[in-house]
Amino acid sequence: RLVCQVRVPRTPREGSFAAWTAAGRALVLAPLAKMSVVDGLPFADDKKKYILDTLDPILEEMVSDVLTEVPPQPLDYMISWLRKRSGLSSVHDQQSLQARNKALKQELKQIKSSIAEVGNAIKADDKGDEEEEEEDDDDEIDEIPESIKKPEAQMGRFRRSVSAEAYGEWNQKKAFTPPTHPKSDDQKDRLEQTLLKSFMFSHLEKKDMETIIMAMEEVTIKAEEKVITEGDDGDFLFVIETGSLECIKEIEGTDKVVKTCDPGDVFGELALLYNCPRAASVVAKGECVCWKLDRESFSHIVKDASAAKRNKYEN
Repeated sequence: RLVCQVRVPRTPREGSFAAWTAAGRALVLAPLAKMSVVDGLPFADDKKKYILDTLDPILEEMVSDVLTEVPPQPLDYMISWLRKRSGLSSVHDQQSLQARNKALKQELKQIKSSIAEVGNAIKADDKGDEEEEEEDDDDEIDEIPESIKKPEAQMGRFRRSVSAEAYGEWNQKKAFTPPTHPKSDDQKDRLEQTLLKSFMFSHLEKKDMETIIMAMEEVTIKAEEKVITEGDDGDFLFVIETGSLECIKEIEGTDKVVKTCDPGDVFGELALLYNCPRAASVVAKGECVCWKLDRESFSHIVKDASAAKRNKYEN
């Protein structure tokens, strides 16, 4: 039997805490200098070599730190020590937090942008309504003479009121069958991941999401191509999968970029939401892949789903 004698200071005057720690290490590790930690173990030579070269240095360092700190919960301390030693946990947590913050900032940016656009559209329509009311007050008549009536083809160009479409005896809501554009499984997965980035679609139930995915049509847009022209009627909205597009508005006779749309953003939705002309032109900065959704599918699925959910919570 190997006997190791270590002189340990008896009082604080004869040594310090470091001396006590060194003594403890010597007491534990000195016998190992005379014998191998793998002696007598039923392992193959390659595994014994792995223990000596890889495991033993790590365990020796950990035991040394445990003896130095003397934690009340050694198991928790050793787990924390191993995590800190590997460096993987902290880096992973930091990356996850950064990714989450980036996603939240992007979502907040989309919401602010949509609110600003809606506010501008409502202000513009309110101004138009006030002008129309003044004209109605000045020129109120019981019936418009046939001689000054405009043809029905021209009447179709008038802008509708900024509000949800109303239905009654004069405007019956028809049964709706959404269009279906065949897609591969890869296209469906890509489109679903893109839609989940948009607050306008992320709340949809699974059934409605599947209907929207099948109703959307993939569109490839070339660089510098104009997708939307300011002032035109709008029958489609677009969701960006890849690429970036610029929203350009004529201000005081000069075209100015008022917004840049990136993957996950939706553009062209204002014309569908409020039945108003296009608020700005949209031009591709480079080649883009977008998904196009028609007015009827949007109104019957997305708008109706939002209204149903709102009514559910209000009731």
